[in-house]
Amino acid sequence: MSHRLNEHGQPIGLPVDLPLPRPIPDHRVLTGAHVTLVPLSPDHAPGFFSAFTDPAGWTYLGEETPYRDLADAQARTARHAQSRDPLFYTLMVKGQPLGFLSLLRINPQAASIEVGFIHYSPALQGTRAATEAQYLLMRHVFDDLSYRRYEWKCDALNAPSRRAAERLGFQYEGTFRQALVYKGRNRDTAWYSILDSEWPDLKSRFERWLADGNFTGTGKQISRLIDF
Repeated sequence: MSHRLNEHGQPIGLPVDLPLPRPIPDHRVLTGAHVTLVPLSPDHAPGFFSAFTDPAGWTYLGEETPYRDLADAQARTARHAQSRDPLFYTLMVKGQPLGFLSLLRINPQAASIEVGFIHYSPALQGTRAATEAQYLLMRHVFDDLSYRRYEWKCDALNAPSRRAAERLGFQYEGTFRQALVYKGRNRDTAWYSILDSEWPDLKSRFERWLADGNFTGTGKQISRLIDF
């Protein structure tokens, strides 16, 4: 049952027993077996400049455009490091910064938060580390911070992002038409979410997929995440 009746016979939402507001993320280090999420630092700029060489990777990344030069990368990375919403994390693999993502639209009163500004280098895309990074951030949001809702939003025309959301267990909620204008063009925004009630099953699925037994000696997955 998704609702109850008040004393007037009107349907209203179920009570929320979770103490609110929830904590604001404290920007801690999140460590996995294959990737570590660390607070984004200006020191990561040279790594980003080397990693983000494909201009196509910037197409759907908000107003962000490819770095003009190392100085531009350093200036933008420094700004991102100072931000607290979005709250940026760098994906470190074997000591190298190979991507970043963030928590944003942080709403402690509603216990709702979004993952976004995701930019992975080509070397990271499709790897176990890339998926583990998403798992680490979800686990932090649901297990450490006890948020109720975890969102993913993207340009409705960004097919890779939509496939990634669905593969990671996000549920499609609809498309907001003409929601934004960015880079001089229209954006219809596709909305996805994971709820706290869905997290225990999804967490178990991630852990089974990430286990060493699900990968061959060359690192190829045996079973897909959706199959668990």
